[in-house]
Amino acid sequence: MIFTGGTISMKIDDVSHTVKPALSAKEIMQSLLNSELYHELEVIDFSEIPSPSMTPEIMLEISYLIKRLIENEDPIGFVVVHGTDTLEETAFFLDTTINSDIPVVVTGSMKSSSELGFDGINNLVSSILVAKSTKSRGRGVLVVMNDQINAASEVTKSNTLSLDTFKSLDYGPLGIVDNKEVLFHRDVTLRRPVIDSSGIVSNVFLIKAYAGADSLLIDYLIKENAKGIVIEALGRGNLPPKMITGIETALSLNIPVVITSRCPSGRVLDSYGYVGGGKYLTDMGCIMASSLNGQKARILLSIALTKSNNPDFLRGLFTF
Repeated sequence: MIFTGGTISMKIDDVSHTVKPALSAKEIMQSLLNSELYHELEVIDFSEIPSPSMTPEIMLEISYLIKRLIENEDPIGFVVVHGTDTLEETAFFLDTTINSDIPVVVTGSMKSSSELGFDGINNLVSSILVAKSTKSRGRGVLVVMNDQINAASEVTKSNTLSLDTFKSLDYGPLGIVDNKEVLFHRDVTLRRPVIDSSGIVSNVFLIKAYAGADSLLIDYLIKENAKGIVIEALGRGNLPPKMITGIETALSLNIPVVITSRCPSGRVLDSYGYVGGGKYLTDMGCIMASSLNGQKARILLSIALTKSNNPDFLRGLFTF
């Protein structure tokens, strides 16, 4: 059990009437003290940070920690307790950097412990059951929330409030936890190669396209020494023509440009041949991110660039 913080560790402050960090990992786990699961757990109080404070560098530390424990201990599985705002990014980061059949489950809570309907304890119990299950082996990193099991590579936070916010919009959940039983309905649709990275390239940026967008932000990022740019494009992976000059400059400087979609589901594909269309962009040298959303595409590019910025190498990682 690796606790990083998040809403699950928060309470409503009596003075400000806002939700703030308040509980340690030990205090959270007190709720499971009488559970048969409790005595099989080792709790690691890694950090107590809210989700927006999570960074790729911290994600890398968590990845190192899990890999060290796999190498030096004999773990059955891992549960990483995390804030929900950036949970999908950390889960995807771990999925991209950990090469092991041992289950790694990421979970959290949509409500604080002060609120009615606090979902944290149920999510912890379900996650422990999934991490312990032999059925979970070899499926990559999993996200367990609201008794649903989703693949880190597929899931996204779809709603700001709902308890069932974490959804695999294109494929549906891998399975469920029902009456303490772990049930899988399908396998992970796609598994990208694991990248054994010893670092992270931090100056990789994510921008969103919109009607009338130009090259201003791209040009600025180039001046700020960007190593990679991910663009959430329109629809199937198309951009306004005024963004083309900036992309041409980036590509001429060997700065990879990855195209994803601002749509919440569906994959990008180079279907359109007009100026700014997907085929026009791939002919220029842009890389299509298939079904990855912008935040995950940025994580993958940040990790991949520690190995190479060769377009063929990067295209092989993104094209699924």
